[in-house]
This record gives sequence, C-alpha cells and structure tokens, in this order.
Amino acid sequence: MYLNISLWVKNMHKNGMAFFDLDGTLLDNSIDQIPSSAIEAIEKLRSNYYVVISTGRDMDSHYSVKYKDIINPDAIIHLNGCKITVGDELVFEHYMDESLLKDIYKYAQETGDCFGATIGNEDFYINPQKKMEADAAYNPSLKRNFVDFEEIFNRKIRIHALSYAGDLTKDKERIEGRFKSLILKGFQSEKGADVVERGFSKADGMQKLMAYFDMKDKKTYAFGDSSNDIEIIKAATVGVAMGNACEELKKNAGLVTDNIDRDGISKALYKLNLI
Repeated sequence: MYLNISLWVKNMHKNGMAFFDLDGTLLDNSIDQIPSSAIEAIEKLRSNYYVVISTGRDMDSHYSVKYKDIINPDAIIHLNGCKITVGDELVFEHYMDESLLKDIYKYAQETGDCFGATIGNEDFYINPQKKMEADAAYNPSLKRNFVDFEEIFNRKIRIHALSYAGDLTKDKERIEGRFKSLILKGFQSEKGADVVERGFSKADGMQKLMAYFDMKDKKTYAFGDSSNDIEIIKAATVGVAMGNACEELKKNAGLVTDNIDRDGISKALYKLNLI
C-alpha cells in the first residue's frame, strides 16, 4: 500500500481518525435507526477527521449496506478486522480455512451450537432455529434467508468470520477450549458473539488503516458498546464507551458518554472538541 499525492494533500487537512462501532453505538437496534444527532455530528466531524466504521458485520451484506450508505464512511473495518475497505477498494482480507469450517460444522452438529455467516442476501447457519430465537429478542424486524450451512462447501464459498448465537456466559470457555485458534467476541447481551481467528481485531484493523492513510502520528478516537470493542477502545488515543455499553468496556474507556438514544455520539464529539 502506498500514499498517492491526492491522499497526501487530503491528509494535510485531517487531524486524525474516528472509529465507530455500528450496533448499539451508531445504530439503535431497538428502532433500527441511526439517531439524526449522530448523523449530523459525523457530518461535522468528517471535515477534520477520517470517519471509519469498525464492526463485526460485513457492511457489504444485504442487511448492512443501507447503514453504510447513510454514514458514507471513508473506510470500513468489517468482521472485526478480517476485511478492510477504503471506499470501493479492498485493502485487506483474511479467510478461514475450509478444514477449520468443516471441523466447526461437525462439532456444532454434535453439540447443537449455532454458527453461521451472512453472505450477500443468504444466511448460512448450523442449527438456524437458535439464530431465529436470538433475532426475535434482538431485532424482531429482521427477515432471514436461511440456507443449509453445508452449501458453503458445496459452492466453495469463502468465509472471513462467523457469528455465534447462544449463551456466551456458558459456552465461550467450552468453544474456545475446543478451537484454540478461535476467539468469541461477545455482543453486549452476551447472547451471541462474533467468531474470528486469533490475531484479528478492530484494533488490528485500525493499525492497518493508520498505515494506509499515513496517519501514524495523528490522534485516533474509538467509540463502542460491547466487549468486541475493548481492543480498539484501549488502542485508540481516546476510547469512548456508550452509556448503554457493557461494564467491562466502560472500565477500559477514557470517556463514558450518554446512551445511544440520548445523543451519546453527538455529546461525546462535542465534549472532546472534535466538532
């Protein structure tokens, strides 16, 4: 990766980079909306800072692209660092090995665990009824297009990362004990997790983007609500936890702002004098 002249000129007017988680941070899942105060604040922010979405989602999926279009970020850390894009350019990606996916598939068939991934507009899940139950509690308006997980192998579909639906307080230690190469990055509710291979995180994605934009000497700000945001919150110059964040994240944040539905993003950006 190299810095072109137009990007170098643009960097002269940028003070740093701001990284925003989506669910529970920018997106109020209870109403499936990004608060207007957050959208307005980010529009003000982008004149002096690069705006980056950092999420466990693939923002190019059918369910997520509409939020990408609303925020219009300069870059995206997808899937906890397993895929990184700058505009329409793919600058980094990592895929799980097929042998690992087959091992997970066999294990989940034996245990009843629910693993899966959304690719485009299809949802490839093992034991999908558990994902349906999780969706009903988390986002009842979501309509899935379930496809048998085995189709991943039949169609030779490549997978960056997985999602897990279940009680993380009971299952995390067992699953990570069985699959030493995996880490389950929990959602705030602890009823599900992003599943990625160790060594990949939002913080790792942040470092890659700072190098891409040649911003290593500039300040970084990270905003999140769940335990999968801990690494980037700790790695940023200033880490901000939403008021609705899990307690573990709040303990690691430099600033705790208000809840998502109480203009938490806007209040934090003003408090930090970023807008």
